[in-house]
Amino acid sequence: MPVVATTKWWKEERDDRVFLDYNQNARDRTVGSAYSVRANPEGQVSCPLTWDELMDADPADLTIATVRARVAEVGDPSKPIDDVAFPLESLLELAARDEREGLGDERWPPHFRKQAGGGARVHPSRARKPR
Repeated sequence: MPVVATTKWWKEERDDRVFLDYNQNARDRTVGSAYSVRANPEGQVSCPLTWDELMDADPADLTIATVRARVAEVGDPSKPIDDVAFPLESLLELAARDEREGLGDERWPPHFRKQAGGGARVHPSRARKPR
């Protein structure tokens, strides 16, 4: 199966793969909403999909003009998100352990202030080569 996704921040490392932005799940970050309009002329909308829809979905089909009808037709896949709550203790313990062991957050995007313990933030093609 071909690799279709990547977490590589730098575009030169992504090839034609889909970028999964793990930084949106980093500590102290929040995601604003399940539906958000992208800043592009097409008015594309980031919105939840079901697993069955995923392989055939085309982001160009999800716009301000189409998403309302989509939700009316198929419902809101994000609706059950609050139906089940899970405790956070194990996640907080994992974060504390990682911090104690020197494992900081992943590299944050360049437009964010460098975080304590963060890794190098230089464009890969400009990084100094080890001697």
